Order: sequence, then C-alpha cells, then structure tokens
Amino acid sequence: MYLKKPQWTEGITPKPSPESESDSPTTAVGDLVNSLTTQRVYREAQSIPELQVVPVLFQHSLKEAEDEIVRNLDHIFGVDPLKITSPSTDSEVSLALRVLEVCCLLHRDSAVLAHQHKAIQVLMNILPTRGVVEQGVCLDALTAIMLDSSANQMNFEALNGIEEVAELIRDKQVDENLRLKHKAAFGEKSASLIWAASQFGSTLDPEQRLTARHIQARRVLESLDLY
Repeated sequence: MYLKKPQWTEGITPKPSPESESDSPTTAVGDLVNSLTTQRVYREAQSIPELQVVPVLFQHSLKEAEDEIVRNLDHIFGVDPLKITSPSTDSEVSLALRVLEVCCLLHRDSAVLAHQHKAIQVLMNILPTRGVVEQGVCLDALTAIMLDSSANQMNFEALNGIEEVAELIRDKQVDENLRLKHKAAFGEKSASLIWAASQFGSTLDPEQRLTARHIQARRVLESLDLY
C-alpha cells in the first residue's frame, strides 16, 4: 500500500533542527562575538575596585584557617557575639580556584591582585592538604597566576614550589592521574611557559636571558627526575 503525501503539507518548509542551527557558521561567529564582548566587559569591570572578583575569593572561600584564630577575649566581656565562620568545603575551594584561574587568564591585573593576597602561599598550603579534585584545580590555578607574573613566580621559587610539586609526584600514594598532571604542568613545556616569560628582567641581554632560562628549565626537569 502506498501512502500519499497529505495535501495540507504543501508549501510548508521544514524548520532546521536546533543541531543544524548551532552548527552553522553564522551561529559560530555570533557566539564568538558574544564571547569576546563578555570578556571585554569583564576586563573593564575589574578596573572598578567594588567589582573585583579576586579579592573576594581570598576573603571568603580561599581564606586560610589561621586567619580565624581568636587574638583576644574581648568578646567575652562584650555584648556582641564572636563571629565564627566554618572552613570552606572542598567543593567551595575547588570552585574558587577555578574562578581564580579564569580571572587571571582573562585579566592580567588579576594576577597582581592575587599577589597582593599572597596567592602562591595560599595555594601551596591547599595543594598538599585537599583532595584529588582540589589538587588538580589548584595546579591549574597556580599555572594561571604565575603566567606573565614575575612577582608570583618569585614567590613560588621562594616557597620551594618546584620541590614541593616534585614531592607530590614522587608520592606513590597520590592519584596517578594527578601525578601525570603535575608532570605535564611542570615538565619541559612548563619550564619555558612559566619561568621564561618574565622571570628574568629586560636588564639581561638576550644571551644571558636564554642561559638563565635554561638553568631554570634544568632545575624543573631535575626535580621531576625527567632530565
């Protein structure tokens, strides 16, 4: 039996599926323009102190526990109760670290703000104490805040950051995926990415700067037992 096409369908043009619309070049260009516009608005907003994201992160989710130590007992003799805040959960820390990473990648001055809040020290304290997920996100954030930031890089070196990361990689009890991520982040490519960008100032001539970069790269590789 053959079925005829219904007459009421004559002249009706089928609408393209949402999948085909999303795959069109026009939609892709539109999404790109919207993304660039959003990034521009974000960068402009970060020039306004009241709208800056990074300080809020370190005042709340990334606030170190030692900041909550009671310095005196004045509250006992007063009428105002002592405000006690509970430590951030792993999920809160993980989300804050991811936001910090994105902020520093989109807005260069966010790394400066992070330095003002001792970001390297805070993250280096988080790295060995949190869970696998948080450690992985913390590593991404570390890389982001050190990118093109000599001040953060110097802090990382002062805190023996390379050696600390190397210890985590050598620890057989650490999750294997996390160990591989550490190696990828602080291996040969990262030596060029993190240290060579701005660790050595413009006062050095090109040959001296290249030599200094090689020394730092070798330090990374030797620490990771890859050299």
